[in-house]
Amino acid sequence: MAKISSLSDLYVDELKDLWSANDQMARALEKIAPQATNEKLLQMLEEAQAGIADHTDLLKALIANQGEEVAKEHCKGMEGLVKEAFKHVLEDPPEEGPVLDAAIIAQYQRMTHYGITGFGTVAAFASALQLDDDARQLKEAVDDMYDADELMSELAEAAVNREAAQE
Repeated sequence: MAKISSLSDLYVDELKDLWSANDQMARALEKIAPQATNEKLLQMLEEAQAGIADHTDLLKALIANQGEEVAKEHCKGMEGLVKEAFKHVLEDPPEEGPVLDAAIIAQYQRMTHYGITGFGTVAAFASALQLDDDARQLKEAVDDMYDADELMSELAEAAVNREAAQE
């Protein structure tokens, strides 16, 4: 990590960290998604992977636009969230079915909320730096994540959690 001495430096450093976070979440979802028993949940997790890839492409472009080396910085925050997700879904999961699906949703949402806060923060940095196009694109990514999170909550509340409560 380069020495950070300006908001511009911090902005680029955070973009690189988010790239790492996205990559870690995408790899986690590749392993977690096949455990889902609810077809709608499986579909949503697959769609989430496509969204993560789009957001990663955005991060790379924004880093390049700053004239910086297009490289990522390892995100220890997401590393912890992924370890937790693997523990609850892969290593010591509930029995297959709605309770496992509820656990998958919980872990997905934890990782997504990390992304929402990270992308929201860099959007605010971009605004302060008067990088208006960057800020707009980052805010759109935050909106995408909010939408995906809301759909996941709706699935949990309307189906998965109710089915899990019957177990």
